[in-house]
Amino acid sequence: MTKAPLIWQELACDDQAAARLEAELQVSPVTARLLCIRGLGELERARRFLSPSLADLHSPFGLADMAPAVDRILGAIARQERVAIHGDYDVDGVTSTVILRRALELLGADVVHFIPERLRDGYGLQPAAIDRLHADGVRLVISVDCGIRAADAARHAASLGVDLIITDHHEPDSSLPPALAVINPKRHDCRYPDKNLAGVGVALKLVQALCEKSGRTSWLPAFVKIAAIGTLADVVPLQGENRIIAKLGLGMLSAGPHKIGLRSLLDVCGLTGKEIDSYHIGFVLAPRVNAAGRMSTPDIAARLLLAADEAMAEEARLLAGQLNTENLRRQTEEAEIVAQARKAVDTDLEIGSRTVIVVAGEGWHRGVIGIVASKLVDAFHRPAIVLSTDGDIAHGSCRSLPCFNMLAALESCGELMTKFGGHKQAAGLTIETARIRELRARVNDFADGCLQPDDLRPRLWIDGALALRSISAQVASELEALAPFGAGNPRPVFRTSGVEIVDGPRLVKDRHLKMAFKQDGRVMRGIAWRASERESFVAAHRSAIDLAFSVEQDTWNGERYLQLSVADFRAPV
Repeated sequence: MTKAPLIWQELACDDQAAARLEAELQVSPVTARLLCIRGLGELERARRFLSPSLADLHSPFGLADMAPAVDRILGAIARQERVAIHGDYDVDGVTSTVILRRALELLGADVVHFIPERLRDGYGLQPAAIDRLHADGVRLVISVDCGIRAADAARHAASLGVDLIITDHHEPDSSLPPALAVINPKRHDCRYPDKNLAGVGVALKLVQALCEKSGRTSWLPAFVKIAAIGTLADVVPLQGENRIIAKLGLGMLSAGPHKIGLRSLLDVCGLTGKEIDSYHIGFVLAPRVNAAGRMSTPDIAARLLLAADEAMAEEARLLAGQLNTENLRRQTEEAEIVAQARKAVDTDLEIGSRTVIVVAGEGWHRGVIGIVASKLVDAFHRPAIVLSTDGDIAHGSCRSLPCFNMLAALESCGELMTKFGGHKQAAGLTIETARIRELRARVNDFADGCLQPDDLRPRLWIDGALALRSISAQVASELEALAPFGAGNPRPVFRTSGVEIVDGPRLVKDRHLKMAFKQDGRVMRGIAWRASERESFVAAHRSAIDLAFSVEQDTWNGERYLQLSVADFRAPV
């Protein structure tokens, strides 16, 4: 099974709304069109998108249960009751833990944190963790990035006299856990306008509420830059409050100054002194933070990001080095499992011929199967479930396409599993090993009932036509202003026709193609990443070829210049 050629599909745009934005905002037609395509045709929404501000954040007290949660926390601080933050082992959960713990410490709380270890403690808020915290004298537990389906843990906490506040962003069950407060914008009875916050976004709203109630609003910006890391790593839609957090946070991460822990992390990532963007977070920094929870203990990452005292410089350097080492180990494990999984898809008809890929391996490292599932989705353009079997029990990670609701698929056969939960696009499960074949059949029956063959054909979404001569300094500057790019705000992709290749293609690092393009007298350099297999096709059409591309600014010897990042080539039609 190989990846089919990309279908170029142009996104629809309300031309009248685009013309109004162009006139009212004094932006180029290109930018006005992009704003409309992203659902920002209304003037005020477009203005907030282009110039986000912390003043644009909604009141945190619009979230259901926020007021009683804040009162309980401030009461605990006043009475010096011990408070515990219960986090999760990914970047979203670690950054959530860090910002809430730091805020409570600044407010004078007696606070500890607990982040479960993936292999020892399992996922989410468990009764065993409540026991552990209760034994440590904790009287209030606050979950971050987890807990929305933890009814058993909530009942257990109540039986011990421990108050529980749940903050989460995952999809709730039909009924909420019986906790003192449940803060989640996805609650069916919550009218909060921004439903797509990451777990760290919900934690930030709690911090914002605590700052407001205690008269410490000046503290908020310091928490936003850590929240930006979790928000970008969790691949939530970068609009609304997520964009405010990501855009402003990246600016603060780039500008500094930082506490010793964050400084050490940026240093080991090679990002010190650089202008940090969403790519750096998603592909350089976040994998190192994630590696702690995947390969050993997430507390390495939490301790590093909590390190604030300059006297901890040596410890912070060692912790950052540990993250780097664990990430290298993660890469090795991941490559081996990806190779085995791809072989199973290519050689086993029961696996490779179905709409949803369901593949399992004995002893596959549970810390990396989620990444493996993502890579299978990318390679085969199909939803994927990757399971690690350990005797009679299998643990699985699921990743999906935008057109397929993976959580609904799991719910359709929920009785097969011991446990499952997550989002429409990413989920996890536990199942008896003997039932994996039945899971494969049932999930695929669900998929075959709601997906059409066209849904599984990979598409390249085009934002419109753009001639090389139209890429002005204004257009380039405005495209940069639309960043950070990611889910909900993808990097714009344009098309143009009849382009001549006047230099190249030249193979770079055996994987990429570098060349220069000419159209109507304008020459621009460009690169096609991981496109070495297209070299002969490009060379054969060097006199006239169609391009799908993005415009990027790069730096060489201190000079900034524009180049094209080529997403695809096509013979002229």
